[in-house]
Order: sequence, then structure tokens, then C-alpha cells
Amino acid sequence: MQTESTNGGLRDRLIDTGVALVDAEGAAALSLREIARRAGVSHGAPRRYFPTHLELLSAIARRGFADLGARAANAVREEGADTATPRARLAMLSRLYLDFAAHHRGMYELMFRHDLLESGELGLRETSLPLFNTLADLVAAVRPDTEPTVVAGALWANLHGVAQLWGWGSLQLALGVDDIEPLLTSVLDAHLGPAPR
Repeated sequence: MQTESTNGGLRDRLIDTGVALVDAEGAAALSLREIARRAGVSHGAPRRYFPTHLELLSAIARRGFADLGARAANAVREEGADTATPRARLAMLSRLYLDFAAHHRGMYELMFRHDLLESGELGLRETSLPLFNTLADLVAAVRPDTEPTVVAGALWANLHGVAQLWGWGSLQLALGVDDIEPLLTSVLDAHLGPAPR
């Protein structure tokens, strides 16, 4: 076990351990005791930095939002993305969101847990609003005739539902498909109108 004097950034190590654990085993595995065990510290050590379990879970979820935001920023900066149409950029960000949900299922579920979102600990405004504002700006460019934040909210809610249902296998079963792309096209068409031909 590490002692406090040799912790070398124990707070960050606890969060890193939690991020690795949620990616490997899902949100249900995130007990204080298991995170402490995997970080190599006593089971009471996390309480020095996170007085409640909720605070540690919130710190782990913030990492998820930061990761998703960084991926989105990188995608927007990629070569060609800056010259893509707003609709193409919305499609790219939507694919990225669905991909994140599919490949980081445990983190995705943790990020949207109601107890974390309602606690005020997560700092949802600071962590998710930049990405939402990007979405709303792109919607405004595609659909200037609408209230962009409302359409962006509806689009986000639709994508979130697709991510959940796809993750559970429900959509594949109902639609008899393994390719999410036609579904994404339908979602974008529903909120933005049909793509120009």
C-alpha cells in the first residue's frame, strides 16, 4: 500500500483508476473500496480527497465529458473538417457521440447518471455546454429558420436515445441491422430536413 507521503498525486491516480475501471467493468464496479484497492491504497484513503462516493464518481464522470469534448474539438480541427458544410460537421459530431457511447459504455452511462447530474458536483454546465453550444451553432447554420438550441436539444435527445437503445441491442433486434449509419441519417434528416442532393 502507498503511504500518503509517497502518494505522488493520489487524487489524480484515484480518478485515473476509476476511469480505467469504468471502461473495463462498467459503472457498477466503481466502489470506493475497489478503486482504492486497484490504486494500491487503503480503503479509507479516497475519503481524504473525496469525502463522498458521489464526489469521486463525479470527478470520474468529468473526465468522461472532458474526453468527449476533446475528441469533438480534435474532430472539428481535423483536415477538411473546417471546410465541411455545417451539416457534414453535425453528422461527424453525431457519429463521434454514438461511437463514444458504444466504445466507452460504462463511462457514458456514468456521465448521465441522474444522481450525479442533479448533485451539482459534476459541474455539468462547464463540462457539457461547450459541446452543446457547438451543436447549436451548427444547427443554426443549417436551419436558420428554427430556434437552434431547441433543435439541438431535440437532436441530442434523439442521439442519446439511439446510443442507449443501440447499446442495449434493442435497435439491432427491432430493425434487423448491424449498421447504425442509416439510422443516423434518418435522425439528422428528422431534425435538419433531408440532405441536399
